[in-house]
Amino acid sequence: MFKGLGNLGDLAGLLKEAGKMKEKMAVLREELGQREVEGSAGGGMVTAKANGCQEILVIEIDDEVFESHDKALIQDLAVAAANAALENSKTMVREELAKITGGLGIDLPGIM
Repeated sequence: MFKGLGNLGDLAGLLKEAGKMKEKMAVLREELGQREVEGSAGGGMVTAKANGCQEILVIEIDDEVFESHDKALIQDLAVAAANAALENSKTMVREELAKITGGLGIDLPGIM
């Protein structure tokens, strides 16, 4: 009559594993906030650093870029460096998530 009862142990085990994964993801989120990656543009003349929470931490611009007095160029390089840093951050997050989830493609809410 209750053919599915044999699978309740499997379900309980799955729920237990899901709880462990949630804990691991919380720890990962904290760790990623402390990790930094870098992106650059203009042959390294502009660099940006981001953390694993996709927050830009700093943008460094070489003095030579300012000497050009080309505002549009400076803005473009800053945006390109920031985007490169954010892309590197996303790659780092995906790689770390794959370690926890076994490559199931699960995203960490608020990070990606």
